[in-house]
Amino acid sequence: MTGNQSLRILHLSDLHFGPPFLPKVGRALQEMADQLSPDVVVVSGDFTQRAKPQQFIDAAQFLKQLPPVPQLVVPGNHDVPLYRVAERMLKPHELYRRHISEELNPVLRVDGAVIVGLDTSSPYRNITNGRIHRWQLDLCSEALRSAPPDAARIVVAHHHFAPAPDYLHDWTMPKARRAIDRFVELGVEMILGGHLHRAYIGNSLDFFPGTDRERGIIIVQCGTSTSRRGRGREREKNSFNLVEITATSHRITHYVYFDEERGFTPFSQHTFPRPGHQFEHDVQQAAAVVESAEVVNS
Repeated sequence: MTGNQSLRILHLSDLHFGPPFLPKVGRALQEMADQLSPDVVVVSGDFTQRAKPQQFIDAAQFLKQLPPVPQLVVPGNHDVPLYRVAERMLKPHELYRRHISEELNPVLRVDGAVIVGLDTSSPYRNITNGRIHRWQLDLCSEALRSAPPDAARIVVAHHHFAPAPDYLHDWTMPKARRAIDRFVELGVEMILGGHLHRAYIGNSLDFFPGTDRERGIIIVQCGTSTSRRGRGREREKNSFNLVEITATSHRITHYVYFDEERGFTPFSQHTFPRPGHQFEHDVQQAAAVVESAEVVNS
């Protein structure tokens, strides 16, 4: 990625098709997605509320109505049966594979980025907090080994590797810190996730010192994009993120749905330098503060 080139990633999560799904918010999201003209769509899990056939069919139809660009999707804990225990033990992802994606740990290569999706749904052991396994870290290593030097390296998972810095005090996945250390070794620049039902945009160094004290990894959590299950500061709210990647920076714009606007509107912006461009860090941070203030006060 050079010059004025950029890559725009629309990051959605926690659609929860079924009783919690909000049709008017879903329509507003589709309209906004068309306006933003993303190059890639990422959905970080929980397409359904209870992993029922019709919920998957509705979610699949929703995906088809988004802009016709490459998509990377991963399952969430709600995408495997919870109360249908035999199905969860014997064929937990059958409906997800049939309607959403055959691949549970997908890899997407586009101009400017290599994006690795990891299935953390863990239907056999811990369906709520998820799991990340060593073999998945090896898969990630293999996928990123051939990445071009200037390509952004991005990981997508449903469960969070870093807790939100608020009063709800979420548990993180077991072995999350081991995974973050491995991601740092692999040059991962950003992790996109969901599950928390509220947004958090920060850095892995906010909660885990790790082995790299220079930059850590950008953490981009998405709230629930289309359901009534928002939590914390996004209770009864819906949100998504737009990630814009250039040769020198990552810019994340966080969008929130407001009834009075009858749609999504930018709520905050966050800018981070890409590796090798630390000299511009202070200037970019200052610009991010100004932009955030302009967005909030507009």
